[in-house]
Amino acid sequence: MSATPQHPQKNRTSRRVLAATAGLVTVGALVAAMPAGAHDRGKGHGHGHQSRTVDVQLLSFNDLHGNLEPPAGSAGTVSETQADGTVTSVPAGGVEYLATSLRTARKGNPYSVTAAGGDMVGASPLLSGLFHDEPTIEALNGLDLDVTAVGNHEFDEGATELARLQNGGCHPVEGCYEKGKKFKGADFPYLAANVTSEKTGKPILKPYTVWKKNGVKIGFIGVTLEGTPNIVTANGVKGLKFHDEIETVNKYAKELDRQGVKSIVALIHEGGAPASASYNYDCDSPGAGDGISGPIVDIAKGITPKVDALVTGHTHQAYVCTVPDPSGKPRMVTSASSFGKLYTDTTLTYDRRTNDIVRTSVESANHIVSRDQAKATDMTKLIARWNTLAAPIANRPQGWITADINGRGSTAPEKPLGNLIADAQLEGLAPADKGGAVVAFMNPGGIRADLVYAASGSEGDGVVTYGEAFTVQPFTNMMNVVDLTGAQLVAALQQQVSGSNEASPKILQVSKGLTYTLDLTKSGADRVVADTIRLNGEAIDPAKTYRVAMNEFLAGGGDGFAALGEGTNKLVGASDLDLFNAYLAAHSTADAPLAPPATDRITVVQ
Repeated sequence: MSATPQHPQKNRTSRRVLAATAGLVTVGALVAAMPAGAHDRGKGHGHGHQSRTVDVQLLSFNDLHGNLEPPAGSAGTVSETQADGTVTSVPAGGVEYLATSLRTARKGNPYSVTAAGGDMVGASPLLSGLFHDEPTIEALNGLDLDVTAVGNHEFDEGATELARLQNGGCHPVEGCYEKGKKFKGADFPYLAANVTSEKTGKPILKPYTVWKKNGVKIGFIGVTLEGTPNIVTANGVKGLKFHDEIETVNKYAKELDRQGVKSIVALIHEGGAPASASYNYDCDSPGAGDGISGPIVDIAKGITPKVDALVTGHTHQAYVCTVPDPSGKPRMVTSASSFGKLYTDTTLTYDRRTNDIVRTSVESANHIVSRDQAKATDMTKLIARWNTLAAPIANRPQGWITADINGRGSTAPEKPLGNLIADAQLEGLAPADKGGAVVAFMNPGGIRADLVYAASGSEGDGVVTYGEAFTVQPFTNMMNVVDLTGAQLVAALQQQVSGSNEASPKILQVSKGLTYTLDLTKSGADRVVADTIRLNGEAIDPAKTYRVAMNEFLAGGGDGFAALGEGTNKLVGASDLDLFNAYLAAHSTADAPLAPPATDRITVVQ
């Protein structure tokens, strides 16, 4: 792989000062060549007379998901509330602009550290996903990322592949992608304090690291959500154990404190839901943290006061809130949306006498990564280089559409693109020799983008390329067809809105022929009105056996759908992406493009 791209920053080796930490037993090769490093910007600053306090700039972002190019459609916009109360959509994102934003923000800040909240890779567009996210790691090196937590998507391809992303080396199956170039890996540490090996009981990666500059020391602890095994395929988390976020952070905060590190930031891949989708919403109104809900609130309230700020992620939301710590003191909790559309700029005032952060003076704000600024030329070159390698596959036409077909960008329970995907799966797996499926389910989280009518390159408007289809379904999950009883099928639909999904429903996308009423005025499983469930006009018979198609993630009971994991007589079919592309080819031509499907399968009562 290529060397780190050249850019206007100083030579990296002179700036790497993240301290190596406790000796740890790791999974496989994870311990090898674990980098240490951070930016020592403004060399010489602080010599001579030093004031008691120094402002440390913490730049952060989360959930990049390999989006090197600006995300297309609604996935590439940020909602902004104007002074008159109206809300506008601002195009944002793309690493060419993120690099410029971060480099501009760092100017005049000799004490600046850049951290991330996980899901830097995984569920990535083809430009990165086709190459097992090596392009994204290379871009993050060029962005001067200092440290990141692991997210659940860092485990999509398992711990061994995560080790390769950290330590370098060409892909074990596909080899090196560029002749004479070996992949160097991340020159920033991935932190996984709450992920341990089942065999050794030890963290598989460093639990924390310490950033140092002219006597200033800030510890970073990184964790992912404890529920990662519920949202990643079984192979991705095989041999691993995931622990409670609060207990883990508190454990390592105590350890850092004993080492004399009093300033601590927790990088947590778990998040919340602000009351407004606007990035500039004040979630401290009317009181501190009143405008945010979700798992991160309880986590923040349980994490020791030794931790001075929380950088979070996972929910793809934008917020800058102060949630009180267990002692009642305000503490900053931030998240910068997703896909590189925002970055957070937090000022941590460091007291040299106490070695701690002066919490009352912490300031933070999210900023749009706008596309009306100059592009970073090194990122432009990086994208062009990888696009050249991807082009023969990425630019192949797969089908034609008449308009945008919204998936990720749709907030409705039933999404047009979800219907299209489920129909493609049913059609591909309905033949007797392909599984005999009578209905198909698609998990909403597996739909990673919209199908956008506007051309992404030179293919022309309305053309769906392989690269665009891959961006919608990047996991390439194998499809399964299983036997489920009618009772299990009904139970699965009820699990959309009950159990682990009650607080944040996960509404399955269903193939044509399945209809039911979703009554959101009720609670729990009762939200799915059981006697309205019909398949091709007939009520579901609890005792009857149905052949049901779904991807391997759902068939393993993922996303809280235990009933789907009870299927028997499993037949493994083609991948979800292959079925999607086959459906596009079969149902659209340049002269007769495919229109967005109607969303009339789930009747929603609000």
